[in-house]
Amino acid sequence: MRVHVVDPSAYTPPYDHALCAALAAAGAEVELYTSRFAHGTLAAPAGYALREHFYRTARFARSPRTRRALKLAAHVPDMLRYTRAARAAQLVHFQWLPVQQLDGLLLPRGRPLVLTAHDILPREPLPGQRRAQRRLYERFDAIITHSEHGRARLQDELGVPAQRVHVIAHGAFAHLVEGPEQPPPFATEQPVVLFFGLLRPYKGLDVLLEAWRGIEGAELWIAGMPRMDITALTAAAPPGVRVDARFVPEPQLRGYFRRADIVVLPYRQADQSGVLFTALAFAKPLVISDVGGFAELAAEGAARAVPVADADALRVALQELIGDPRARQALAAGADAAARGRYAWDAVARRTLALYRSLLGENPSS
Repeated sequence: MRVHVVDPSAYTPPYDHALCAALAAAGAEVELYTSRFAHGTLAAPAGYALREHFYRTARFARSPRTRRALKLAAHVPDMLRYTRAARAAQLVHFQWLPVQQLDGLLLPRGRPLVLTAHDILPREPLPGQRRAQRRLYERFDAIITHSEHGRARLQDELGVPAQRVHVIAHGAFAHLVEGPEQPPPFATEQPVVLFFGLLRPYKGLDVLLEAWRGIEGAELWIAGMPRMDITALTAAAPPGVRVDARFVPEPQLRGYFRRADIVVLPYRQADQSGVLFTALAFAKPLVISDVGGFAELAAEGAARAVPVADADALRVALQELIGDPRARQALAAGADAAARGRYAWDAVARRTLALYRSLLGENPSS
């Protein structure tokens, strides 16, 4: 089976790598079409071919603004050029489409198309983006979502027919556990609560900082590249908070997650999260918001859930776990079991290939 996995802007390189490697290990012939990742080195391809097809001039940009302008200028030509490359594939599986207003017109034809709905709708949409996302779903033979919550939203809110919606779990990022490791820039003998990843408004950093007021005997480490102004939040942060506001490369990611005693995700909205599945792979105790697909993980005993945007409930949960090593060990065991079971990539690959085969049976390649 010849499969193309496509992520033009390299939005989720760890997911792309893990999926492609798992599909290849299960017997598919896989090519990943993406662009050069701007923030450091990534895992080498494992059994699949990597094609840095998109936005090749943008890699020379000296500023984020210039890079965005070069990518936008290249998007239509590169998508049209990809439609020619897609003739070699039996099936094309898109991970992201960054210009929803145009991309529905630029998709390849003559073979089944699959889209993974990492975000059911854009969380911070530009004008017209939500409407375009709805239209885009109509162009795909199958939509993959990572949770039953995502299935319900696709069907009930967006009207996607039930037969085109498929729930396939997000895998735990086991490959991130292996490799060189660098220690974080902070050190402490106290327990560490880690908030990791891109800093965006929907992730509830303000709720977390409010919850941290009154917590003693631990440190809160915030690590990730800001995608919002965090100046006022960090200036008013309570004691025991340390901030590393930058993109964290994989060697230091390993250092952060190995050092963390608890990983916290106080998100206001989410279906799933790459940070969550990184924490699972490291078998870390998780405190998460009871939102979207997160609740399904909590129901399996792999995380502790608290109500959305409830700083008091979040404070209580963190205080209890900071003071109770046995409770942390129980959550860590649940996380490890989940990562090795439902959220293992070999299981994800089996379900994904079964979907591909059903589509190829209904829409055989010419």
